[in-house]
Amino acid sequence: MAELSGKIAWLTGAGTGIGLSGAQELAAAGAHVVLSGRRADVLETAVAGIKRAGGSAEAAALDVSDRVAVARLADDILKRHKRVDILVNSAGTNIVKRWLKDLTAEAWEKMVAINLNGAAYTVLAVLPAMRAQKDGVIINISSWAGRYSPSRVSGPSYSAAKHAMVDLTMSINREECVHNIRACVICPGEVATPILENRPVKLTPEELARMLQSEDLGRTIRFVATAPARVCFNEIVMSPSWNRGFVATLPT
Repeated sequence: MAELSGKIAWLTGAGTGIGLSGAQELAAAGAHVVLSGRRADVLETAVAGIKRAGGSAEAAALDVSDRVAVARLADDILKRHKRVDILVNSAGTNIVKRWLKDLTAEAWEKMVAINLNGAAYTVLAVLPAMRAQKDGVIINISSWAGRYSPSRVSGPSYSAAKHAMVDLTMSINREECVHNIRACVICPGEVATPILENRPVKLTPEELARMLQSEDLGRTIRFVATAPARVCFNEIVMSPSWNRGFVATLPT
């Protein structure tokens, strides 16, 4: 029997990158996966690929910054599937003009709305059901920039939101452990995903190849989701072996 047979997993930011790799891995482990993201066509392509591989999946377009839409979709998932066992918050973005000298209030609000508020909205939407079923796994994708400051590349709005996601995860574990709800925040260093297209300085193929890849995070998500219910991985910090943040500070 598959490790996650009968489980329902909801993943945001699941059209591409880390979210998609997580959905593929959870589906391969036997879960039925609900993929959310802003682009319906990208989601449908992702779902088709999971189904071709023998997995069970569906698409549900969503802007996580819209709390009403998040609550509505959560209600729909719960009505149709009766439960949510695994929630993966992978939706995220960054901006090109990310440094304080260029940062606008509007850009700051966008960053917090997607990178932090979206995760909070989904967590609040699924917690009542997880409490009732006395079981649940929440996996929040933060960042190396959410663990160590200041980040050389991420910018203050991204870093602030990702730091807050770490604290949100710790709060879930502190309050919800009595309901057998386990939360893990994954803080990866540089990952070669489409979000890097918003870097002010474009990266070479050689640099991208040395980074963590989406599938590395997908396997980590599966590792956390398939652990025994007695186990809580509070936080996982991971980076490329060739960590550019370290390399840049080496003595010459």
